[in-house]
Amino acid sequence: MAKFQVVEKFVSINGEGQSAGALAVFIRLRGCNLACSYCDTRWACTDDAEAVEMTEGEIIDYVKSTGVTRVTLTGGEPLLAKSIDVLLQAFAQCSDLALEIETNGSISIAKYASMEHAPSFTLDYKLAGSGMEQYMDVSNFALLQPKDTVKFVCSSVDELDRVCEIVDQYRISEKCRVLISPVFGSIEPADMVDYLILHQRNDIRLQLQLHKFIWDPNKRGV
Repeated sequence: MAKFQVVEKFVSINGEGQSAGALAVFIRLRGCNLACSYCDTRWACTDDAEAVEMTEGEIIDYVKSTGVTRVTLTGGEPLLAKSIDVLLQAFAQCSDLALEIETNGSISIAKYASMEHAPSFTLDYKLAGSGMEQYMDVSNFALLQPKDTVKFVCSSVDELDRVCEIVDQYRISEKCRVLISPVFGSIEPADMVDYLILHQRNDIRLQLQLHKFIWDPNKRGV
């Protein structure tokens, strides 16, 4: 059996994505290859972050013990985990569970998107305000399916021009849902709505991070 470094596991609602507001079991794995300026889980990204070692079987058992059928695998960057394919195959064999992977856009999803009973992906494209845009793997856009989501976290209204450029260049909204979110506290959501109206972007949706409004924005385990 493989071993995975789990820094957090809990039941809450999905704060964003296509299943926003729905119950989900969160499995957060340790480590990330990026260092976004606005990262709100930096504590989980270091190699020495406190974690519990769990096998794929133990993770599946925990998920099933909750009675919740949606699973969000997140990080950090979960696709960096050693033997991640073992964990994904284990989930693929559980027909009663729906797995979503939150990935930072720098790792190819090709190997996993072609799996039988493949998970859904929420691919977070990092804009210039993150300081990480140069690491984005745009080849992922060709692999998107309707169950997937591309999310852009915006630090300023000016970044919305870049969002539209990318969405149009790769015809993303023809393949899956496109979401924009504000960096919490850095940009007014109302300004983002005004932009969508002005530019008639019927194909892009604004989404706020629900968990940051329900609980303290810095609270873990929600």
